[in-house]
Amino acid sequence: MTYPTERPATWFVTGASRGLGLQLVRTLLDVGVNVAATTRSTERLLGGLGAVDTSALLPLEVRLTDQADVARAVAEAETRFGSIDVVVNNAGYGYLGAVEETTDADIRAMFDVQITGTWNVLRAVLPGMRAAGTGHIMNVSSILGLVAFPGWALYCAAKYALEGLTESLAAEVAGHGIRTTIVEPGYFDTDFLTSSLALPEATTDAYPAIREMVTAHLAMPGTQLGDPARAAAAFLSIARQDTGPLRQQLGSDSSGFAAAKVDTLAADIAAGRELALTTDRDR
Repeated sequence: MTYPTERPATWFVTGASRGLGLQLVRTLLDVGVNVAATTRSTERLLGGLGAVDTSALLPLEVRLTDQADVARAVAEAETRFGSIDVVVNNAGYGYLGAVEETTDADIRAMFDVQITGTWNVLRAVLPGMRAAGTGHIMNVSSILGLVAFPGWALYCAAKYALEGLTESLAAEVAGHGIRTTIVEPGYFDTDFLTSSLALPEATTDAYPAIREMVTAHLAMPGTQLGDPARAAAAFLSIARQDTGPLRQQLGSDSSGFAAAKVDTLAADIAAGRELALTTDRDR
């Protein structure tokens, strides 16, 4: 993709009324690009933007799990702005609890937002991007889409699935001039650990370490390393580059965890190689 310079770029951002999504919309409007921003509450989105000039904003109240509603929103954005240059699939929320504490509803809700919602957006925007021969899709994962910790299994499962989807997508669309990036933030000072964090309705005393982890995370807001405004600037930097890595970590914590994961994975592969080779047929 070549980022537009002769005209304002158009971004399509989901999960735009809170956290990193809200900060990204604010930053994009400040630098003069067009923004189609989806949310479950346009009132909350506009209230969060405050005095920001919203003349280049198309606020869209959308149910991301409804393919027809997503297609309608994408069509509105294309009608208003002519084309969509950058898509940021950011909608999501956290979940902190043990595997056996999750309910069927918890599991379905998480995957509906993280996977079905993202898939719906991709299916709606890709025809226009292919026709234009250009575009950039950024799927917002997490460092927990690359590493896993106790208590985060449901969230990790959804983010791991998102990363697999995005890796396949990247290979599929590269020949159409469409660039793809997996963004892996660490801890940022947003509402992720407050209003965007879900907890199990019923817990068990079998996992005291997870209960301690929940307590520690609920006390964390305001102390996170990551600056949302700097994260938003990083999204702009990623979009303006003609090339870049498939995975982009945000935050020193994310970068450190990713490096440690690579070392651990390399060690596991080496330790298991001898047994792996025994399962081939004799030649």
